[in-house]
Amino acid sequence: MTMAVWLDADEVHSIGDALVHGWSFPLLPFFGLALTLIVYLRGWWTLRKRRERELPAWRVVAFAAGISSMWMALASPIEALDDALLSAHMLQHFILMSVAPPLMILGAPVVPMLRGLPRVFVRGVVGPLLRARWIHAVARFVLHPAVVWLAMNAAYLGWHIPAAFETAVRNERIHEIEHLCFFATSLAFWWVVLAPWPAKSHWPRWTVIPYLLSADILNTVLSAALVFAGKVLYPSYAEAERITRMTAMQDQAAAGAGMWVVNSLVFLVPAVVVTAQLLQPRHKFIRAHFRPASQD
Repeated sequence: MTMAVWLDADEVHSIGDALVHGWSFPLLPFFGLALTLIVYLRGWWTLRKRRERELPAWRVVAFAAGISSMWMALASPIEALDDALLSAHMLQHFILMSVAPPLMILGAPVVPMLRGLPRVFVRGVVGPLLRARWIHAVARFVLHPAVVWLAMNAAYLGWHIPAAFETAVRNERIHEIEHLCFFATSLAFWWVVLAPWPAKSHWPRWTVIPYLLSADILNTVLSAALVFAGKVLYPSYAEAERITRMTAMQDQAAAGAGMWVVNSLVFLVPAVVVTAQLLQPRHKFIRAHFRPASQD
């Protein structure tokens, strides 16, 4: 559901058109994102003094930045350009998979979200669900590193197969399902990496390194396929009106190169950080990462 679309995708004739007029106001994402942020902020405000160490102000900034980046991906000129430029389309995917999810998880959202919900709703609905054994079993399965890794990478590679990609480009409902798939699987992927408070990882910390590096290998394969394909893989972009001086092949190469560089950085930087942590002297690592939680 979209309101106040200033410029439809098929009316974009230049980058300038998109930057000035390519803003939209999708109602469902707006209310969903706004409500999520309000609930989080309400919970954080309630907990800010008792959980100052676990929920410092930078977590609020990270969560709000994640919400804002989601909005930019769905309502800014990036959305208006995604049918005309593959590079813009891939930028949108990058935000939905590698920017918004880790930022929101860095906000340690579980406890603030629970505290931000109406108490009667938590007691009557959320509480019984969280106490149900089957919910814990499902959560353990869904957040198992192997399951999460397979789900995220299957979504990433699967939706970029030309037939699936073209279907999503030509059908708005399927395009929305694609976006939801990207966001949900990436949220789970980064949850395993960041393990936000009060979550605890049940796997050795070193396993995050091959987890990230293997994902980067698949990203490299897909990116290289776009860069070195030698032909336009997605007919929609071969047929699209050229709104820049780039040809369809150059646009595809730029999209692949951008994915190659920025996605690799997103995977490699955390891997390097975890490696550095593991190489710290043992007493420093323990003191930095396993200090007793503050008392209420």
